[in-house]
Amino acid sequence: MNSKMTKRLILSAILGATLASNFALGQTVEEKLERLSKIGSDLKPSQTVLLYPEGIQAALKSGKGLNPVIGNGYGDGEAEECDEEARKDGFIRNVSDSARIDLYFPEKPNGQMIISTPGGSYKGLSSWNEGVYVAEWMLKRGITVGVVKYRLPNGHWEVPLTDVQNAFRYCRAHAAEWGVNQIGVIGFSAGGHLATTVETMFVDSITRPDFAVVIYPVVTFENGITHENTRGNLIGFDSTAVGYAQLKKRYSSENNVTSQTPPTFIALSSDDELVPAENSLRFAKALVDAGVSVELHMYPQGKHGWGFQDSEIAKKAGKKDKLGKCRENFSQALETWLKRVRKNAK
Repeated sequence: MNSKMTKRLILSAILGATLASNFALGQTVEEKLERLSKIGSDLKPSQTVLLYPEGIQAALKSGKGLNPVIGNGYGDGEAEECDEEARKDGFIRNVSDSARIDLYFPEKPNGQMIISTPGGSYKGLSSWNEGVYVAEWMLKRGITVGVVKYRLPNGHWEVPLTDVQNAFRYCRAHAAEWGVNQIGVIGFSAGGHLATTVETMFVDSITRPDFAVVIYPVVTFENGITHENTRGNLIGFDSTAVGYAQLKKRYSSENNVTSQTPPTFIALSSDDELVPAENSLRFAKALVDAGVSVELHMYPQGKHGWGFQDSEIAKKAGKKDKLGKCRENFSQALETWLKRVRKNAK
C-alpha cells in the first residue's frame, strides 16, 4: 500500500470529525485512537476505525456520532465509557464506547478479506490468539483482515451482532479502494457463536458474509450442550425471565440456517471439554440439510482455545502449541478452502 493511500485511510479513520471533537473523558478522536492502539496488540494495525466516535451515550441521545458510512444502527446497549483492561496475553475486558475495527492490509492483496470476531464468553476478547495472530497468518496469504473489538453485551444481546454488521458496512463501503471483492467472517468460541449469527441473521446483501469460518464455536443455547457463561453473558442468566425461552431459541444458530447461509468451514477438537463437539456437529448438519457447502475438521487434540497461536508464537511465551501436530493439517486445510472459496466467487 502506498503512502498516499495509507494517509487517506488514516483520515477516514478519523471519520470526518475534527480533532477537537471531545469524548466523555475529554479525549479527541486522535488521542483515543492512540490510547487504544496500545491495548491488546503486539502487531500494530494499519488503521483503526472507531464504530462510535462520539460514544454510545451521545449516539443514543442525538442519533449522531456514528461512522457516517455505517448509518444509525447501534443496538440497545447503553455502554458506559470506561478504560479497557488487557492482560499480558492480550485478553481485553471493558470494551464499550471503544468498539472498533483494527484493519490490517497485506502488501499484495488477493481480493479476499476476513473479519475476525475473537472469543471470550462475551465477557472479554482474546484479541491476540484470535485476532492479531489471525491477521499475521492471513497477511502472509494476501488476505486483508479486520479484527472487531465489539462491545461486550452484559445481557444486551443485540450489541455484538450490531457491531459486526456495522463493521461489514464500513468494509463494504471501502472495499474497492482496498482491492477487496469478497468479505467473510471468522470467529472463535463465543466469537464463533457471534460469527454464526452474522452468517445466519444478516439483514441485507451488505451484512451477509461471502463465507464463514467458525473455530470451536458455541452454536446452540440448549441446556447441557451450550457453554453456559457464553449464553448467560449474551441473553442473561435468569431462565425464568419473560421472553427467555424465545431468546434461547433465537440465538441457537442451528435454527437459523437457510439456503442463503454462506459456505462455511468448521474446525474443532474432539477433546474440547469447554464447548461440546455437539455444537459444531449440529451446525454442520443444519448446513447440510439446507444445501449449504460445509467443510468440517475435527482434530483429536487441542482442547479449547488453540486459535492461531502456533508453535513459533507459543514458544516465545514459553508454551506449547495446543493443537500440536494437527496444526499443519489445519493450516493447509483452511488455506486450501479459502482459495477455493475465492476461486468459486469469480
